Amino acid sequence: MITNSQTWHAFDKLAMVNSVSVSGLARRSGLDPTTFNKSKRVFPSGKERWPSMCTLVKVLNSLHMTFADFAKLFPDDDDKMRD
Repeated sequence: MITNSQTWHAFDKLAMVNSVSVSGLARRSGLDPTTFNKSKRVFPSGKERWPSMCTLVKVLNSLHMTFADFAKLFPDDDDKMRD
C-alpha cells in the first residue's frame, strides 16, 4: 500500500537527486514554487493532501523520467522517512 508520507518522501528525494529544492523542482516543472511545501501537504482541516496526477506528469516530463523511475524513489521498508 502506498501512503501519503511515502509519496511526499518520493518527491523530496526526487528534488534531492536532481540537486534542487522542492521549490526549484516545482518551478522547473512549471508549477507554483510553493506546490511542494511541507505546509501544503495537509489541508487546514487535517486531511492529507495528495499530489495530482497532472502535477506528477509535469514533474516527470520536466525531468525526462518515467513513472517507473519515480516509483523507484519510494522508500523500502528499511528506509527511514523524513516527515
